[in-house]
Amino acid sequence: MSNEYGLGFTTLEEETRLSDVPVQGELPAWLRGTLVRTGPAKYETDQQPLRHWFDGYAMLHAFSFADGKVSYANQFLDSRAYQHARDKGTVGYREFATDPCRSIFKRFTQLFTNEQNLTDNGNVNVAKLAGEFVALTEIALPVAFDKTTLKTTGGLVYDDALKGQGTTAHPHFDPTRGETINFLVRFGRRSTYTMYRMPFGQKRRVPIATISARRPAYIHSFGLTPNYIILVENPLRVNPLDLLLRDRPFIENYRWQTEEPSHFILVHRDSGAVTRFAAPPFFAFHHVNAFEKDTAIIVDMCAYDNADIIKALYLDNLRGKREPYLAPPVSQFRRYTLNLKTGAATDEVLSDQLIELPQINYQRVNGHAYRCVYGTGVDAANPASFLESLVKVDISTRDALVWQEAGCYPGEPVFVPAPASVSGEEDAGLILSVVLDARQKHSFLLALDARSFTELARSAVPHHIPFGFHGSFFLSPSLPCAQFVHQP
Repeated sequence: MSNEYGLGFTTLEEETRLSDVPVQGELPAWLRGTLVRTGPAKYETDQQPLRHWFDGYAMLHAFSFADGKVSYANQFLDSRAYQHARDKGTVGYREFATDPCRSIFKRFTQLFTNEQNLTDNGNVNVAKLAGEFVALTEIALPVAFDKTTLKTTGGLVYDDALKGQGTTAHPHFDPTRGETINFLVRFGRRSTYTMYRMPFGQKRRVPIATISARRPAYIHSFGLTPNYIILVENPLRVNPLDLLLRDRPFIENYRWQTEEPSHFILVHRDSGAVTRFAAPPFFAFHHVNAFEKDTAIIVDMCAYDNADIIKALYLDNLRGKREPYLAPPVSQFRRYTLNLKTGAATDEVLSDQLIELPQINYQRVNGHAYRCVYGTGVDAANPASFLESLVKVDISTRDALVWQEAGCYPGEPVFVPAPASVSGEEDAGLILSVVLDARQKHSFLLALDARSFTELARSAVPHHIPFGFHGSFFLSPSLPCAQFVHQP
């Protein structure tokens, strides 16, 4: 089969810098700052194709805003992984689903002994950590870059002795406590999850709790409330010895354990105490939000029945070259309620809208009760569809607003709050999304009014931007950080 959105999974080689990109419509005068996104942009080396959407070599894209005008620049992240691919024409580091050819001995040294041999291909997210702008992947090697020039400046080096190969590209930022929260996964004979805090402006990670994990789960993100860190162990698990001994790419060593439940692991941020809740098996990439309510913890997620979504995101399938075609499964916007008194976990579906890449007004409502969530939407009735709309769900009313245009495929909707002087409502602000116009063969930056979900402006660039994952809006490099809009 063929699809028109296949352009979003083709390589972009061109690096450019445009000082004034035409704007169709009008941006609000208060919008000042830079939207920086990362994502795969190169899907092959001279000698080897990459196999999965998550494997592509990272490119940074920056849209800057001032006085109603837009500028744009894009540049490859000059990681060690990209340098090897560019200079030697081969895959040099183990990516998500593409593996270089290595002996068992070299697989051992790369996975268990020298973390610097792991990939630093930061194609998942961008953030500001310890005063540096960094591109992140699911390996604990952030790559720093200059926000103005997009030039790679080197790896972020932590001032501590914590060890771990895996992490998430979705750290949380708590402006009340002034700290970043994330966790490390260490693979080995005794695998562990280590939750840590890192005070703003510092590079020293302080452990909160370490939990044994005989067969670690694939965990892409996690939840945070004022008192708890929330990990979800789904049944997609790995025997660490398989990572060493099996001649398979990283993710293909994980196995879905059909008979096992999912586990919510609550870690108290002060004491490190651990509480577990069992739930029917499910898979999720993305948490939406979490908060405390009476004697319960509420956890909202984009949940799948199993992990088949990973199989559907191989490039041959996305490009319509696999027979039979595997339609990407769709996620449900689910709420899990964890009862602290009874230990029970229950769930409900919050909307019949099928959303992914969820966003909220992070700096205002993360970790607290909230009303609005934004995401990319799909048409469940069309098995050949991809992320083809933007959706706003009002949780309190269960109503939804949708933006959609024929032949257009939007990326993650990044929420930018309006200044307090404009309005204090949770949905007062903008939604910014990079949209592929498959018919015109280029991409554009779309700005929606977050409250009404109506289009305010768009600004087209002269090439396609391959489909990416996440980005952040930076108001000023001098301000402290919060996720997505980097000031608490």
